[in-house]
Amino acid sequence: MSSPAIRAGATQLKGNPVDLRGPALKVGDRAPVAEVVDASLATVKVGGPADKVRIFSTVPSLDTPVCDLETRRFNTEAGQLPGVAIDTISVDLPMAQKRWCGAAGVSAVRTLSDHRATAFGDAYGVTIASGPLTRFLARAVFVVDRAGTLRHVEYVADITKEPSYDAALAAAKAAT
Repeated sequence: MSSPAIRAGATQLKGNPVDLRGPALKVGDRAPVAEVVDASLATVKVGGPADKVRIFSTVPSLDTPVCDLETRRFNTEAGQLPGVAIDTISVDLPMAQKRWCGAAGVSAVRTLSDHRATAFGDAYGVTIASGPLTRFLARAVFVVDRAGTLRHVEYVADITKEPSYDAALAAAKAAT
């Protein structure tokens, strides 16, 4: 198996170019299936067809201000989106994710860890391949319909900025 391609300067960190490993997915592509780890350390497959519309929000680390804000925002929105599941994916260890969720009161968003192999990051093109955050995941949001097709893709231009919540939520509502 070959290594995923490197996309030079695909995003930025405080204005500095950062390379990403993996494809640049686009609306209409099939959502890749990848294995991540849940809070109980069980392997979970995400992507592909499912019984709900899914929002995958990737963040570098829940222990940073923008990632904290983003995950709390999606947690608030989750209660207003029947038929939609929201997963926040980072390389944080599952134990750290569980601790953060408890402290933040986040229960409507499922946190998943890509720490074992960055399989999700490589499949969705968000594994950081250069700079101080190498091996973390870049900030991105993917909306996947029940058939497993990407209905919204946003690779946030600068990792320190928030995504377009309104665009992701509108795509999720339209897909239900």
